[in-house]
Amino acid sequence: MPLSSYGVLVGRPADRRREGATDSPHYQVRIGGGPSYRAAVNVLSAESPSELLYVVDDDLRHPITASLDALGAGWHALPPRGGLDFIRANLFDRAAMRTLPPDAAGPDNDLADLLDHYVQRAIAEPAAVAYVFGQSWGPDAAKDKVFGFKPGAGVHDIHMNQGNSPAFAKDDGVWQDGGLLLRFPERWVGIFLAFQSQAWHTDDATGHAIAAPPEPQPGPVVEDPPVRILAAMVNPVGGAPERESVLLLNASPQPIDVTGWRLADRAKASCTLPTSRLDAGAVLTVPVTNGMALGNKGGSITLLDKAGLKVAGVAYTAEQAQREGWTVIF
Repeated sequence: MPLSSYGVLVGRPADRRREGATDSPHYQVRIGGGPSYRAAVNVLSAESPSELLYVVDDDLRHPITASLDALGAGWHALPPRGGLDFIRANLFDRAAMRTLPPDAAGPDNDLADLLDHYVQRAIAEPAAVAYVFGQSWGPDAAKDKVFGFKPGAGVHDIHMNQGNSPAFAKDDGVWQDGGLLLRFPERWVGIFLAFQSQAWHTDDATGHAIAAPPEPQPGPVVEDPPVRILAAMVNPVGGAPERESVLLLNASPQPIDVTGWRLADRAKASCTLPTSRLDAGAVLTVPVTNGMALGNKGGSITLLDKAGLKVAGVAYTAEQAQREGWTVIF
């Protein structure tokens, strides 16, 4: 079953603790701005390979941020489809994920160092706000074991929460992934973590794996997708019906059979690609048809293969879509 108490914690980052590389270490953050909470961020997996996958978007532009501005300090339970989903919400390019050890001698070479870079900057910036997605615990009568505040309360599972191995499949669900978003005065930063043992094709209802993760290989953690979404005409000049379109690129050195491939919007309405073959290096403009729509208030575009598995995905904000006639470039 999915996480029992999923939501987002909002508040000011006030302190942090590193736990080294022993047992099941976490990077701990005290969140204030109201009652104190502790955010426990995993930096090591209990399963092999133990190093976590991570990606940081240093200038996050995604529709999710618009829904967070109105939330006050404290814990907020989220409705279905109101949270994060690494696969369905197109939060980041999975091919950009890399691994880091939890703790290593020297500067700027482990996951705790990376988290320190952003969290300490947020602590020093009076206007910065943290949005921590995950599963809540507490309040407990006892003092918090890390920071000593009372009552103890916080959030954990601040990582991908679907596609788990059988040992952790009970936690699988959709739209319940964890993440750390930091809002600075000038921009948003998104920090997203996953375990190498998790699959990236999951069931739309249960979040269970429907395709196993690849065996770890040296070099880049995830191969680049052969077909990419380059751009989209989201807000064409003129009134309805609008001539929206999406531009694809076959970045691979071989032609690709795209028979039965589809583009889908965030409501899962979809249209079929108008060709069965995409040559190496070729671009393809796909007219948006069949009820699929690219909303001007922000949205997502997902490319699916003939089996319905995600090949690539992007998202855009209302700000990016507001200029009529301009192409949004990803």
